[in-house]
Amino acid sequence: MPTFLDFEKPIAELEARIAELRETGADGGVDLSAEIAKLQAKSDKLLRDTFARLTAWQKTQIARHPERPHFKDYIAGLFSEFVPLAGDRGFADDQAILGGFATFRGHRVMVIGHEKGDDTASRLRHNFGMGKPEGYRKAVRLMELADRSGLPVLTLVDTSGAFPGLQAEERGQAEAIARSTEASLALGVPMVAAVVGEGGSGGAVALACGNRVLMFEHAVYSVISPEGCASILWRTADKAPEAAEAMKVTAQDLKALGVIDTIVPEPIGGAHRQPTGAIAALGDALDHALGELVGLSPEALRKERRAKFLAMGRV
Repeated sequence: MPTFLDFEKPIAELEARIAELRETGADGGVDLSAEIAKLQAKSDKLLRDTFARLTAWQKTQIARHPERPHFKDYIAGLFSEFVPLAGDRGFADDQAILGGFATFRGHRVMVIGHEKGDDTASRLRHNFGMGKPEGYRKAVRLMELADRSGLPVLTLVDTSGAFPGLQAEERGQAEAIARSTEASLALGVPMVAAVVGEGGSGGAVALACGNRVLMFEHAVYSVISPEGCASILWRTADKAPEAAEAMKVTAQDLKALGVIDTIVPEPIGGAHRQPTGAIAALGDALDHALGELVGLSPEALRKERRAKFLAMGRV
């Protein structure tokens, strides 16, 4: 059974009851199929109804769900011949930001993304997806290598933000994020970015300045976390739900504002419930977006990307 969020408690209770009945039927040889089918139909309807009216804060919780697919899952499900490339050639190799050459549906590409990890050991190793300066400098190196090689760049964004530690600041975190953003905008090859979970602050923007920006249905994308915003405005993180609503962090809000281009649908209940289906849907969206860009000249790609981002916020 999946890990349920607080607002999914009624669904969790039904799913637990269904599991209990199945176990009882298997152990006692009693036919409980009719009762199970009835409860399953009720659970499915409740799931559909719940996810049809999610608040911005509930979507934030789903975007952070620990069982959502991560970078390594997308690599395994969508790409072949992945050749990871390490290091920024200056300080170290940051495991929060991974990337390398790969083949995507017949296209040789450079794929770069955040990796959060999926258990305690891997989360610590990948620093919970919070990139350090060397991670963003690695991203710049890989983007420039893709540009020289004439390869499209695909990025998968999933971070609460860049690492805010003292050592990161000492090594030029802000400058590294700015250089990565600049490198994205300067590319003469197609770039497609996808926000697959959290898109937090400059740590996300540094990998998201593409010709096309995709976003999962239940992902979030914002300049600061709802808790951070609430702490600044109301001096308490308890106001995070109100902050999330006001900040317009959802894919639906951002599509209406012109910040993203495409909303990628998720399976009912979120990507963590049916990761294979979610990964396939993202692959189709990436393929479609890339198909619109392949063949455009470097000048046309830069011009389109520049116009896209300068138009944001214009009234």
